[in-house]
Amino acid sequence: MITKIYKRLLCIAKRQSRALIGLSVISCQLSFSVALSSCTDLDEKVYDRIDAGVYYQNEASVRGAVAAIYGQTSQTLAGENFFHLSEYPADQITWRVWNAGLWGWDEAMKTVLSWHNWTSESTIINNAWNGAWTAIGLANLLLSDLEGLSASALGMTDAQLAQYVAEVRTIRAWNYYCIFELWGGALPLNTSASSEVPGTADPDWDTSCRKIYDFIATELDETVNALAKDDANHSMVNRANQAMNRLLKARLLLNAEVFIGERHYDECEALSKEIINGTYGTYAIDDNYRNLYSMDNVKSPEVIFALAAEDGQGAANAISNVRTMVGMWYGYADYFGQSYDGIGAWNCVCLVPSFDNSGSVLPTGGSTGAKCFLDYGDKLGAPYERFDDRDIRKQNYTYDVNTKTHGPGMFLKGIIRANFGTGDVLKADADRDGQDLVYVDQLGTFLNQGRELETVMSPRWGETNSGVRLVKYPLYPNDEQGGFKSIDDVQFRLAEAYYNVAECEMRKGNSAEAKNYVDAVRGRYYKTSDRTAALSIPGPGFTQFDMDWMLSEWGKEYLGEGNRRRTDLRRFDKFTQGQWWFWGRAKEDGISLPEKRDRKYEWYPLPQTAISVNPGLIQNPNY
Repeated sequence: MITKIYKRLLCIAKRQSRALIGLSVISCQLSFSVALSSCTDLDEKVYDRIDAGVYYQNEASVRGAVAAIYGQTSQTLAGENFFHLSEYPADQITWRVWNAGLWGWDEAMKTVLSWHNWTSESTIINNAWNGAWTAIGLANLLLSDLEGLSASALGMTDAQLAQYVAEVRTIRAWNYYCIFELWGGALPLNTSASSEVPGTADPDWDTSCRKIYDFIATELDETVNALAKDDANHSMVNRANQAMNRLLKARLLLNAEVFIGERHYDECEALSKEIINGTYGTYAIDDNYRNLYSMDNVKSPEVIFALAAEDGQGAANAISNVRTMVGMWYGYADYFGQSYDGIGAWNCVCLVPSFDNSGSVLPTGGSTGAKCFLDYGDKLGAPYERFDDRDIRKQNYTYDVNTKTHGPGMFLKGIIRANFGTGDVLKADADRDGQDLVYVDQLGTFLNQGRELETVMSPRWGETNSGVRLVKYPLYPNDEQGGFKSIDDVQFRLAEAYYNVAECEMRKGNSAEAKNYVDAVRGRYYKTSDRTAALSIPGPGFTQFDMDWMLSEWGKEYLGEGNRRRTDLRRFDKFTQGQWWFWGRAKEDGISLPEKRDRKYEWYPLPQTAISVNPGLIQNPNY
């Protein structure tokens, strides 16, 4: 029965998505607890034209339908396209090409994101749009179905049915929030199960932004009381709950100035303090940050909401493919003792370099005597060197297979040895085939392959060992509890509420109070003997606790979590107006890389394919 419900939902959602994206088929690999048929097996005449009451017989059937919404949300929001659009154009993570500018080039498919020169024809933008509407379409149809059902006929109370409805509306609002960040006022406001899909919410960009903003805010406010609070067993951590709803509302308020040109920082701070004080559930900052990203992370007192993942089911591959594998080299199993089916190492993604390419070139790549971008005066970029040397995260990731415990480090840098750094030195491939694998915090053609080495080069010109690698979600061998692919993906945690308050206080000029809230989180990253001294200074690249420092702290806390463009740079007006790494320094034939970019890149354009099939859509006016 659950399979039939899913087919009914997907049939109509598919028709809506066709109208929005102009494709004949859409992905249907949803996270479901039962095996599901592919889209090509669907018979719309059978499944979308029978009364909904035929499908929903009890609470289990409703719960299964709601699971489809969570599954598709995992595929979309935690999948690779949203990660690409949020991280590569920003100042911490980059897609770099290597092997003489050949491997990973892909006709600049992802490099255009780092260069800020995408268009309405860009592949990743099109792919993100294509996936964005399936979860929303599924939610619209399910809500339409649930409106006509009787709770008592399903063996449920009115409150139980209302909770499921509230979950779906909250998850739909979250999906809308995420696409609102990308396309702003160009979006349609689609809340109907009808196959008739509307055009852009309003012909006027600002009015359209206001309508979408108000829709998201209203949906969240109207549903919060029907949602459950999480309990001591964290039974609601994989379902929309009151704290998740309120933290999403706080996120909306924090970014209101970007969305609608209004400052709502006081409301954001008040709501964030309510979350911290336990109004919507009891949470606490975890003393061990590793608990946030490892098996059983849903038991962490800090985790408010996480997308469920289980190896071999649903969205596990989509989730795990972008949270560590993007930076792994092809021989990663020699270090981590395990390879994983269904996902592969990309070796394309690394941290934005902290050093230029000056100095004396080393045989294994990189150079001695290079200049750090902190010494250029940059307040952005150079993510590895932004970490204090006393910060326990600033070391290579290790794992003890006997005690099954993780080391505190979350990077891979320098000489890379097998078996979590204890074995033989591993070998590089491609342009440095056969050499020792030594990751350097630089990016350039030190072998002069493809292009002569220059002091600062764009991500077009890396080598196989360019860049520090991030291991936030650890790759460790499977055991009876599972492994890397079964780690739930944390999307909302209490630290965000603390940083919300800190930023709001900083904006009011209260730097001391802002520092107190940041310190409540970052204190866990220092040994007791180092903590007081480390917290007393703003850290590398800063001389005072100010807005630049606040922006950097957001970046360090959420490094690699797919949020940098959204959470930080645009709100601080640094996305196109800030300088880091190669901006204003590197040169590319036919490509402009200025210190400050055109503000049109603050928003993404609608894909041209979408406009061609839905004439009611109005392109972002800057494109």
